Amino acid sequence: MTENVISLHKNPEPPTDPNPVTTLTVVPDPAPAKPVPLWLRSGRAIRTAATHDATRTTARTVARHGLYVAGGARIVAKRAWDGRTAARYERYMRTAEAAGNFEAAAEWEERGQRFRDARHRRRMDLLHSPLDAAKGAAVTTGMGIGGLVLIGVAMAVATKDTTEVVTPLMAVIRFINLMVTIVQVVWGPAVSLAPFLALLALWAVGSKQQAAPAWALPDRVRNGEGEPITPSIVVKALRDLGVPALRNAIKDMGDAGASMLSPIVIAGCGVEVDVTLPSGVSTNEVQSKRRKLAENLSRHEHEVFITIPQAARTVRLWVADSGALDEPIGPSPLVTDDTLTADYAKGKAPWGQDLRGDAAALSLYQRHLLITGLSNQGKTVALRSLALWLALDKSVQFLMGDLKGVGDWAMFGGLAQVLIQGPTDEHVIQVTEMVEGAVEEMNRRIQAPPGTTFPALIVLVDEAQVAFMCPLKDEDGRYYGGAKATSRYFMAVRKIHNQGRAVNVLMWQGTQDPTDQNLPKLVREGAHTRASLALGTESQARMALGDKAVDGGAAPNLLRPGLDQGTLVVASSGIDIPKGQSSITVRTHYVDDDAAVAITDRAKALRDGVTTLTLIERGEARNPLADIAAVIGDAPRLRTQDVIKRLSALDADAYGDWSPGDLTRVLDGTGAEPYKSDGRMVVGRDQITRAIAHRDESDSASGA
Repeated sequence: MTENVISLHKNPEPPTDPNPVTTLTVVPDPAPAKPVPLWLRSGRAIRTAATHDATRTTARTVARHGLYVAGGARIVAKRAWDGRTAARYERYMRTAEAAGNFEAAAEWEERGQRFRDARHRRRMDLLHSPLDAAKGAAVTTGMGIGGLVLIGVAMAVATKDTTEVVTPLMAVIRFINLMVTIVQVVWGPAVSLAPFLALLALWAVGSKQQAAPAWALPDRVRNGEGEPITPSIVVKALRDLGVPALRNAIKDMGDAGASMLSPIVIAGCGVEVDVTLPSGVSTNEVQSKRRKLAENLSRHEHEVFITIPQAARTVRLWVADSGALDEPIGPSPLVTDDTLTADYAKGKAPWGQDLRGDAAALSLYQRHLLITGLSNQGKTVALRSLALWLALDKSVQFLMGDLKGVGDWAMFGGLAQVLIQGPTDEHVIQVTEMVEGAVEEMNRRIQAPPGTTFPALIVLVDEAQVAFMCPLKDEDGRYYGGAKATSRYFMAVRKIHNQGRAVNVLMWQGTQDPTDQNLPKLVREGAHTRASLALGTESQARMALGDKAVDGGAAPNLLRPGLDQGTLVVASSGIDIPKGQSSITVRTHYVDDDAAVAITDRAKALRDGVTTLTLIERGEARNPLADIAAVIGDAPRLRTQDVIKRLSALDADAYGDWSPGDLTRVLDGTGAEPYKSDGRMVVGRDQITRAIAHRDESDSASGA
């Protein structure tokens, strides 16, 4: 029994009647909802069940395996047809004609004719084979029976029992009877199972070849995830590339389009294949459609690399396994091997891995270096990894200028003779004078007697674009930056590029977002090793690597900014590049700051101690004795020439014009005068320390 709902309604205005009456309204129950018809509920349930993911997956699975049988039957029939007819030779002949190779076409035509002649002879032989088979069977049977009788006679003579004559013959008859019995027993089940075995064999062929429509294939195959690269997939991808001449040529080739391909071989985390293009199709037509080719191969653009090998009218495709390039590579041997050392002249720096997964090592011997790319792509880390390896050769000297100044190179304090860190114009001036000092050292080495060997001196400038773009002038009106003959930094770099290699004075530069203004043409072309991270345009790629490398397939502009950090396209004779190619793509190891500090600590342990000169603000009063002590550092003694050189790097205004006479004048009477050691004039650390202490005591006494 339902209850009625009673609502109380009051007048919102104050009642005027002294005896108000409350009105009670009775609301009836709502009408009951009409029941949903059974046919409608059943239809909804059927639709839900039919459109459910599990139902679709099941239906797709059933259809796929059924279509595998049909596809397998089609493949087996095609193979049988090819084996019985000359269709295969016809396809190969059309392929050669479409590719413009008429000699190969004539050869395939000749092979096809030989096949037809052999087939005709076999068919003619079949006309005589029944008679020959009957004669052969009669002769074989007669000889067999005769042989068995002879064996029986021998047995009868041996046993003196005439019944033994037929014993061998009866044994053979019983054996034949046994075989017939076995066949009678097995024949029924064999006939019943034969269709199922045949279907199973056809299913196996179809399953292996994925012979089913795309809608019936598994999700990972339909989405292209992990789809293996096969000749048919490559040919189809090329056919659908949108190059009319290529499409028509493949169409004329029929199913033999795969004859354009070399064997597909595993190459690291992907596969590699050479494609010989048909006549009328140029390699740059395929190169320019890299994105579409990658999508046709069910890959992302960065997972397909196109290079030009030595063979004419050929492109080499390297196709990565789906998602493989997004996985990090292993740690650097610099981090994992505490015993690793370096050899500047004969060794190679462990830089990373190529796309094949092989170790990529770079020789730094007498090679100027340039690394460029967009900002925040790993340029400094890639450049620093090479310097960290080379620091493990204790004979190598460093002059370093970091025009970013955020501490990326701070761990080289105590390793580098000069370490300047900062982005200001004052830092650019100091870096310029540092490079000019390296030019003076280069000239000194050049003037040495023939046959003199010198340790490597690496002049490294990171963020070099800051130096090229500096607008300041010196007292003589010469610009520090720029790309003209009046630019001090530009001319100093050019001089080292021109002559430094012969005396092991090498220029390493790291720069970003190259243009003709911040990376002049003469400077970038002076580098023997040129490497580039991700760039924005092809014109920048040509600036970074040169026209030859880009025309040969190098494409740092197709790397993904932010995603392909640390991936470099390298053009250098110092790294193993596949024959016929002009560049190689390297995924560099990442060495973080903590690991870099540990490596430099090992490098410092190999050395006697290096005093690193840093930026000194100009205009401050100089204390020659203190500066001499600073440049000597922990060394027990230092040659006077080296002292003057380091003082000049410390403050060119105060010490740039100093000669050995000036040094002797300052030290005269202090007890720290230069003296000879091993035939060379040197300044001793202990004598300088005592001179400073004596001076401080004298100052204290005079003050008292």
